[in-house]
Amino acid sequence: MKLAPHPRADCTNPEKDAIIRRILSRGEGQPTKLLKRIAGLLLVLTVLLQSTGALAADTIPQPTLSPEAAAYDSEHPEDLEANQLYAASAILIEADSGKVIFEKDPDAVRYPASTTKIMTIMLGIMMVDPSSYDNTVIVSERAVDVPEDSSTMDLKAGEEIRYMDLLYGTMLLSANDGCNVIAETVSGSIEAFVDLMNQYAAELGCTSTHFANPHGYHDDNHYTTARDLAIIAQAAMKLDVFRQIAGTKETTIPATNLSRKRRVTSTNQLLQTGTEESPNKYYYADAIGIKTGQHSMAGYCFVGCAQRDGVELISVVLYTGNRARWADTIKLMDYGFSQYTSVTIPQLFAMNPLTIETSGYALDDSGMGKLELKCVPQDAVASANTTIVDTFENIESMAANLKKITQIQYTRDFAAPIESGEVIGTMTYYPEGETEPLVYDLVASRTVNKRENAPKTLAQIIAEVNEDPNPLPPISAELVIVYILLPAAAIVLLLRLLRKRLLKRRRTRRMSHLRRYRHFRR
Repeated sequence: MKLAPHPRADCTNPEKDAIIRRILSRGEGQPTKLLKRIAGLLLVLTVLLQSTGALAADTIPQPTLSPEAAAYDSEHPEDLEANQLYAASAILIEADSGKVIFEKDPDAVRYPASTTKIMTIMLGIMMVDPSSYDNTVIVSERAVDVPEDSSTMDLKAGEEIRYMDLLYGTMLLSANDGCNVIAETVSGSIEAFVDLMNQYAAELGCTSTHFANPHGYHDDNHYTTARDLAIIAQAAMKLDVFRQIAGTKETTIPATNLSRKRRVTSTNQLLQTGTEESPNKYYYADAIGIKTGQHSMAGYCFVGCAQRDGVELISVVLYTGNRARWADTIKLMDYGFSQYTSVTIPQLFAMNPLTIETSGYALDDSGMGKLELKCVPQDAVASANTTIVDTFENIESMAANLKKITQIQYTRDFAAPIESGEVIGTMTYYPEGETEPLVYDLVASRTVNKRENAPKTLAQIIAEVNEDPNPLPPISAELVIVYILLPAAAIVLLLRLLRKRLLKRRRTRRMSHLRRYRHFRR
């Protein structure tokens, strides 16, 4: 059954080539199949004869630590050094922002092996309409034509399998045949799907990645880097369906027309607890996915994801050992969680709450008028879903400089009385991106009583004047005395003093003239 393309999909399905291949495949006889098997054996023998140094091509390398590496201390994961990892290349990023937390030769070009399937399954989810996930697909003969040493889910040509079961089986069993079926379902042919993989990798920002097949079986022209794989994993883990599949420990695929039901278990050892008798020492409680890989040319590989207290990390280790990939990943994750934390805005506010200085407070006030405010979200759901993930150092800096990352506006004065829970103002936080701003009420954490017989503040006087409908002050004895009688008495007194002074000056002048006149008569 043909699945409906996802509404976001913008690709063509070259069905003509696929139909021709199906017609040709139907005409193959037993001799042709025998020749193909012989050719396959010859190919395997050729590969076995090739060597890399002293290793045969089918031997998966097991890297060792540098003799100069210091002993790793699990009690202090923050001290991790690059040479304490077995992996030749590694990277750790914060899943939401993509910030690099730790790296070791992350841009070296390496073979990804089955970690390739992250891209395949992601496109298998994105490019098919969700309403078609429960539809069945028919397995072609070409889809099951994979190298004999491939990991598969033992699909058979002509088998009808539910598409969602195909996605689960491909991820958990790292099934190469499943990847081929996804490729043909999405793009009509494996070649067209590989083109889509490369196009989307470039769109995501991968600069050193090229895919030659949908499953990761070795090809010299099939390569990537730890950094690019982290980018691909980051995009994949943003899809809810992918996260659900990648975090599944085991599941049962129902019986099909050509197969009994399949009980499949994830190859991700970080998800497996083990048993009481034999616990898995690599079980990591915070792990939530995602994909393993291994091949003689790629070594052992793993792309992991873990989540703790709101912090989500993505790690990549390439060309490492079988057990070393789990040890390396745990070291990286523990390092990341020792460096990063997640806080909501109220939690950030509580690290350094705002304090205001009130006026007119009672003399027996325990805080001497200082009032600490609390941050209460107006939209509790949106606030709970909005977090800031960053290093401990940066979070502390944000808390110390809260006014620089928020907008604070007070809605009343700071004069007592103030009741506990009373809204004093608002604080607005603008998340990155196009998310709507979040508004928080700034409320009093306690009651501040008013001082008895406290003089009115200037603000109170202005408020009373503005509230009085009479522009003139009310007439009272106090007003008459203070504003009329006292000024009038002062004016009268001043006039009397001036009059006395003027009279005195006149007398002085008259006496002076009289003395001059008497002197002249003599």
